[in-house]
Amino acid sequence: MGSVTAAIGVAATFVWLGMVVAISFVETPLKFRAPGVTLAIGLGIGRLVFRALNATEVVLALVLVVAMTGGYRRSALILSAIAVATLIAQLTVIRPRLQRRTAAVLRGDTQNRSRAHLGYVALELVKVTALLSAGVLLLTN
Repeated sequence: MGSVTAAIGVAATFVWLGMVVAISFVETPLKFRAPGVTLAIGLGIGRLVFRALNATEVVLALVLVVAMTGGYRRSALILSAIAVATLIAQLTVIRPRLQRRTAAVLRGDTQNRSRAHLGYVALELVKVTALLSAGVLLLTN
């Protein structure tokens, strides 16, 4: 494995980790506490932010997958694969539910609550754990 490939893999892992932590666990909860931010406004902002985050995550996941062809330890490969699989599950299973719920709220339906965001958060925790662990292993490879 070349040092450039290794550096790219480490960088992609920690940039991805930092973005998820900053947006999912810092920005999102704080947004709903800001004065004047209604549920509809918060969801509208969240829809834009998560669309951009998820697009960036896909790019970083692809960079990580390409970088992982450089001969890392099996444990780093498995953890990276868990992070990528988690992202795929979020994008294909949970995000469509969240998008339907956001659209309903923006139309004025605030009666029916959704628990899809709890599943998204649970998968974010899995992804953060996998990325942190993979990043540490990649640094010590």
